[in-house]
Amino acid sequence: MRSSNFMRRLSTHLFALVFGVILAFGSLHVASSQADPAPQLRSTENANSIAQIAQNPTATRSRSNSFVAQAVAKTGPAVVRIDTERTISNPANPFMEDPFFREFFGDNFSRQMPQERQVQGQGSGFIVDREGFILTNAHVVAGAQSVTVTLQNGKVFPGEVRGTDEVTDLAVVKIDGKGKNLPVASLGDSGQVAVGDWAIAVGTPGGLDNTVTLGIISTLDRSSSAAGIPDKRVSFLQTDAAINPGNSGGPLLNDRGEVIGINTAIRANAMGIGFAIPINKAKDLKETLAAGKAVEHPFVGIQMVNLTPELARQNNDNPNSTVQIPEIEGVLVMRVLRGTPAERAGIRRGDVVTEVERQRVTSGEELQKIVENSGVGSNLRFKLQRGDRAMEITVQTEQLRNRS
Repeated sequence: MRSSNFMRRLSTHLFALVFGVILAFGSLHVASSQADPAPQLRSTENANSIAQIAQNPTATRSRSNSFVAQAVAKTGPAVVRIDTERTISNPANPFMEDPFFREFFGDNFSRQMPQERQVQGQGSGFIVDREGFILTNAHVVAGAQSVTVTLQNGKVFPGEVRGTDEVTDLAVVKIDGKGKNLPVASLGDSGQVAVGDWAIAVGTPGGLDNTVTLGIISTLDRSSSAAGIPDKRVSFLQTDAAINPGNSGGPLLNDRGEVIGINTAIRANAMGIGFAIPINKAKDLKETLAAGKAVEHPFVGIQMVNLTPELARQNNDNPNSTVQIPEIEGVLVMRVLRGTPAERAGIRRGDVVTEVERQRVTSGEELQKIVENSGVGSNLRFKLQRGDRAMEITVQTEQLRNRS
C-alpha cells in the first residue's frame, strides 16, 4: 500500500524536461477553434461575457465611460480573426487490400472514395506594427497551408506564417500592411502585472468576432506543468476572464487597453481557469520568429519528479522497492533519454539533483528554468546524490529537437 501511495504521489508531480513530443493537454485544452484536427476542444458557457463590440469600437467609447469599453476601443481594432486551411489525407481503406472485396466492388469504388479533404481552423491574433506583423499562437496556424486574416473593419488579407515555436506556443503571421494604415495594438509590460489586476480577453470565440470578456489576473507564473501542459516552457498568467475555443492567439488586456498576454488555453474540467502567455515572452521572441529563425531551447534529456524526504522514506520502507532513494529534498531523475546530454554525462535513473550551477533546486520547475536560461551548448554543473555518494557532473546542453 505504501508503495502504491508513493507511486501515486510521484505521478502527480511527474513532468518532462524533454519537449517536442505530441501535444497532450489531458484535461486542459487549447482555445483554438478547429472543425476536425482538435475534436477534443469544447465550448464552455461564456457566463461572464460582458459585451460583443460593434464593428466601430470608437462608437462604444462615446457611449460609455466604462474602463472596459475604453480599453477595447484602444486596442480592439488591432484584433484579427485568423482562418486556416490544410489538406489531410484519408487513411488507406484496409478492405481495398482484400482481393475478394476489390473483385466484388471493383477498382472504381476505391477511385471514387475521397483521398484528401480540407480541414478548416480558426483563432485570433493582433497586429503589432504598421508593417503587418501579427502575434498569435503556434497551435492556431500549425500545419496551415493557407491563412486568411480578417480585420475588425471587415478587410480581408492573405496571411503568411513567418515563424512558429511549439515550445512556447508562439507564432508570427505577416500581412501586407504597406499603405493600409493598419491599427496596431498597444503592448504593455507583463512584468508589472499583479494578482487581482483587471484582465480583458478579446478574440473571436466560435467565429463571433470582437467578443470581449472580463475577469482578473488569478495567478502569476503558473508553470506549464501545473497548468497541465508539461511540454511547454512558459510560465503563464492565469485568469478567470472567459477564454473559449477561437480565443487562442487573441490579446489579454489590462485596464488601460495594453496587451499583457496572449490567450492560449482553458481547463475543460473547471470554470474560470484560463492561461495566457505573458507579452514580455512574446516581445523577446517576436523578431526571431518574424525572421523565420528557430528559437533556441537548450535541454539535457531527463524526466523527473519533485522529491521530499517523506516520499523517499515511503519508498525505502517498502520491502518490494527495487531502488533505495536518498531521503533528501531535490529533483529525482525518473528516466534518462537515450542519446541525450544527460546520458553522455553519466546521469542515471534514481539520481537526486540538488544543485545546478550552484543554485539550489527543489522542484522540476526550478531546474527547467535554469536549463532554459543557460543557452545551447552551455556546460552546467549538476550536484547530485546517488545512493550515499555526493557527486558533481557537468552536462553540456544541446538544442531541443522532436523526440518520440
